[in-house]
Amino acid sequence: MCHCLLTVLAGCVVALAGSVPLQAAEKPPNVLLIMADELGFSDLGCYGGEIETPHLDALAGNGLRFTQFYNTARCWPTRAALLTGYYAQQVRRDIIPGVPKGVRSGGRGQRPPWAQLLPAMLGPAGYRSYHSGKWHIDGMPLKNGFDRSYYLGDQGRFFSPRVHFEDDERLPAVERGTGYYATNAISDHAIRCLEEHAEQHAGKPFFHYLAYTAPHFPLHALPVTANGTADRGPRSARNAGNDCRRSASSRAVSRTSNVILDPRTISPRR
Repeated sequence: MCHCLLTVLAGCVVALAGSVPLQAAEKPPNVLLIMADELGFSDLGCYGGEIETPHLDALAGNGLRFTQFYNTARCWPTRAALLTGYYAQQVRRDIIPGVPKGVRSGGRGQRPPWAQLLPAMLGPAGYRSYHSGKWHIDGMPLKNGFDRSYYLGDQGRFFSPRVHFEDDERLPAVERGTGYYATNAISDHAIRCLEEHAEQHAGKPFFHYLAYTAPHFPLHALPVTANGTADRGPRSARNAGNDCRRSASSRAVSRTSNVILDPRTISPRR
């Protein structure tokens, strides 16, 4: 899952906050952490995917791409590891066998008091922290160190969520047909936060956790996106995807040394 590729970034920020006094740094870095929910890394164009991701491809072209990474394979333990710096089992956010009676673990687990989230660690270093999007961790954003938050708790309804919060205060349900779309709402909130930061807190560094609900099921795409994919037809889309994967596989093999190749190959077109 693409979202877990970014855990390294959080680990680096935690290490920086814990070992180096950021106040002494000439210019502490701003951090924008973008998390896509349940997105396979090979879906992105920069990794040979069949969907168009030009902006992410541009970031990859001018940055760094991982060639090997490991993740927790699920949503809530990933977020716990990402925001605390601990393995999810250490902070009770994954199933732990044999825990004492009355202690919850897993998706409804409660973190121990010492398992603070990243904003609580960055705050003393002068950072302001913002959250936009999915949460799926115990507690509420502002109570865990974020300064501003749009929390979409009803991630199964991209067009008419019933459960969402701004700055920990519940918002009214969104009616169908109002033009709301979760991905756009999350992006708009992030833009507002960063514009406000530039206007009111330009002298401080920021950490922004931008956590999209897409493309986690259900796949609720806007008509312009869905129609563009449907126009190609299932066979055309499949063939294009296979072509991309063949091309990406060839590029990966040519760029990587000491690779053990699986003798199985993608079947020919039919």
